[in-house]
Amino acid sequence: MAKAFHLAESLRAGETTFLGWLCTPSAVIADMVARTGFGAVNIDMQHGWHDAASVHDTIHAVIAAGKPAVVRIAVGDFAFASRAVDMGAEAVIAPMINTAADAAALVDAVKYPPVGKRSWGPGRAMALGGFADAQAYIDWAGTETLAIAMIETPEAVKNLEAILAVPGIDGIFVGPSDLSLTMSNGAFVDGRSLLIVDTVAHILATTVRHGKIPTMFAVGPAHAKAVAAAGYRLVAIGSDQDYIAQGCADLIAAATRE
Repeated sequence: MAKAFHLAESLRAGETTFLGWLCTPSAVIADMVARTGFGAVNIDMQHGWHDAASVHDTIHAVIAAGKPAVVRIAVGDFAFASRAVDMGAEAVIAPMINTAADAAALVDAVKYPPVGKRSWGPGRAMALGGFADAQAYIDWAGTETLAIAMIETPEAVKNLEAILAVPGIDGIFVGPSDLSLTMSNGAFVDGRSLLIVDTVAHILATTVRHGKIPTMFAVGPAHAKAVAAAGYRLVAIGSDQDYIAQGCADLIAAATRE
């Protein structure tokens, strides 16, 4: 198997993985981000500008750079969850999972029977992963292809136990900005707000108690460090837009410093 195909094993072993984030549909940017210190790279179809072709190309670029690829699908686009894992993604993050039924729909798309209802067609994933035959891939995918549900609303928090109890759900991804937006009833967006601190801790503890993988989006490097120290294992930091903007700002600041 390709070196990149190890994300689930690392996370279940308790390792912390920092997750790069790609909104821009560019294989070149994907390659550059994947060759940094990020342990894995996510391709964002919810708030990024990716389509099926760019997801395919960026997954290839990320894996070629030796890193696991993750895809966040658009809200409710479970059909694309199946396509993402067929293309070689090791994990799918699904936004706005508010009920056990939502979670079951995600599992159906990502997992083969008897757990889910994913249909057969992982030719690209098998090629990128170096799987010799169909049975080898099925055996691997049964435990190593991750279905991760996003928790970002009061309804989802209320239904967290039921969501985690759905067979085939491997982890929870906290969206702190949306959590602050929904918990404040639209009053503000602040992923580090005191309003959500107890809820974020509750989600972590409940996920761990269920033996699932806790993951989260961090608002900047200091937040990422704190989130990882608390016990979240897969921690996203910013996006490619932030990386480019910060890099440019640092260059100009260094060039113009007295």
